[in-house]
Amino acid sequence: MLRRWAPRATSLRLVSDRREIDLLPDPAAPGWFSCAAPDHGERYDLLVDGDLVRPDPLGRWFPDGLAAGCWWDAASYRWNDAGWRGRPLQGGVVYELHVGTFTPAGTLDGAATRLPQLVDLGISHVELMPLAAFDGDRGWGYDGVCLDAVQASYGGPDALCRFVDQAHQAGLAVLLDVVHNHLGPSGNTWEQFGPFVTDRHHTPWGGAVNLDGPGSDDVRRILIDSALQWLREFHLDGLRLDAVHELRDDRAVHFLAELSEAVEDLAREVGRPLTLVAESDRNDPRTVTPTRHGGLGMTAQWDDDIHHALHWLLTGETSGYYADFGSAEAVAYAFEHGFRHDGGWSSFRGRSHGRRVDWAMTDPWRFVVSLQTHDQVGNRAQGERLGALCGRDRLAAGAALLLSLPYTPMLFMGEEWGARTPWQFFSSFGDADLGRAVTEGRRAEFAAHGWHGDDVPDPQDRRTFERSQLSWAADATDRDDDLLRWYADLIALRSQQPGFGAGVADGAATAAGLTCRWAAAALAPSWFAVHRAEWSTVVVLGEAETIVDLGRPILEVVLAWGDAAATGSTLRLPPGSSAVVRCEPSTAAGR
Repeated sequence: MLRRWAPRATSLRLVSDRREIDLLPDPAAPGWFSCAAPDHGERYDLLVDGDLVRPDPLGRWFPDGLAAGCWWDAASYRWNDAGWRGRPLQGGVVYELHVGTFTPAGTLDGAATRLPQLVDLGISHVELMPLAAFDGDRGWGYDGVCLDAVQASYGGPDALCRFVDQAHQAGLAVLLDVVHNHLGPSGNTWEQFGPFVTDRHHTPWGGAVNLDGPGSDDVRRILIDSALQWLREFHLDGLRLDAVHELRDDRAVHFLAELSEAVEDLAREVGRPLTLVAESDRNDPRTVTPTRHGGLGMTAQWDDDIHHALHWLLTGETSGYYADFGSAEAVAYAFEHGFRHDGGWSSFRGRSHGRRVDWAMTDPWRFVVSLQTHDQVGNRAQGERLGALCGRDRLAAGAALLLSLPYTPMLFMGEEWGARTPWQFFSSFGDADLGRAVTEGRRAEFAAHGWHGDDVPDPQDRRTFERSQLSWAADATDRDDDLLRWYADLIALRSQQPGFGAGVADGAATAAGLTCRWAAAALAPSWFAVHRAEWSTVVVLGEAETIVDLGRPILEVVLAWGDAAATGSTLRLPPGSSAVVRCEPSTAAGR
């Protein structure tokens, strides 16, 4: 059945190359219209009060861009993953990728050819950046306007089925980034149908998605049904929810809690774990608190504070939000407590921020942490990756620290081999005025931070997109096979040694009892170490040979980037080196 919400319309009519038929109003559901579904592959349009409206906002396949719809029947795909039982996020490692730039093909089928490399790396969950149909053939994906459709330039819905099918056969779970907080500026036709967006609240993109005003019951149902169709019909294992702090909802039961309960019901129905990961800047552990305990019920949340702490430690940058992370004490606090800002002062915000995590109630693995993400790389003026900012030894140090923490690590595509291809902001809006406004707006934004406009790549220029594509060639100049093995060895250690991997709620004062130590110079420490039970990870950041007394006998050097020699409780490390060692269990030495 084709069913559409259009409370602003008096009539809806489906027109195809095979038929014309009126959608009939549903007397039991005011504002809803329905008719028999078209055949699989049938091209169609919708007339709203006699006017042609393109695209159908709930259409699922637009092979020619945001034009006529093409009916896609999920039952047409024959799955080969009957034995798949899912993978929980706990103990996993996430890999974020953008389909258009992950391979030269820029398609889901192209991305699927690289799944064996992700298996070899030790990845458990592949996170796809948004696929919802948008205007043009290239973009980050956050300007989608058809929530249920797979972008045509990526291959459409059948290609997503094939990708997920192959991932499951390889033992990989697949998460999809979805955007519920706004719609793109080009191709959004909801205005003709109903109050999907409201001026009651405001977001960085304009009005907010209507979650609490008149008509919001139906908007919430549409969004939840959209989420469930990705999980049920495409066999996805979870969703990453973009910027949930921009889901403005004043109702007693928050939209996220309602979504969480619906996904829990579906997980029971399909008999496998389903994951919801929230991107939130609120530093609020209630995001991952179960709904039965008054929380929002998300499985996990992104934790940018860990990224910021690592970034300062490796690069020394203190501009913008990095200003709050410019000391070893700040880094240690973030590592130990999950958030740097957990109720204390944030100079960047000019106010207190966040809420303290109770490790008796909250599992550390519920925080997704990273060295690089699409946001943190792409929102730099020139999209430089970390390897272009600090070099391979510091990349290796960052990987060692990231993968030693009790949280859930996430890698950004190409990070594992030290890719230096930039990841820049790109778009392909068909409207020349809109495209020009995007270009000028981005340059003005960075000009306010001291960048000359000519130094900021033009998002609309196809070369900006092409520069952002990864090179998988074995002889690529930025491919570092030693770094790739380092990442793989660290990830393997997480899976082989539970005490080194994901942390669970244990009532300790810090996350999984983690503590940190560093050289005396807090503003430029020459070395930094993290300790958990019998494990210690030490990275050298200075230019001299370093001797660190761990305060307990070292049993073995398990992994080393560079030479590392242990004698008793002392570890000797050359410049640029990192090491993971196993010691006799004891309370980690204090600072």
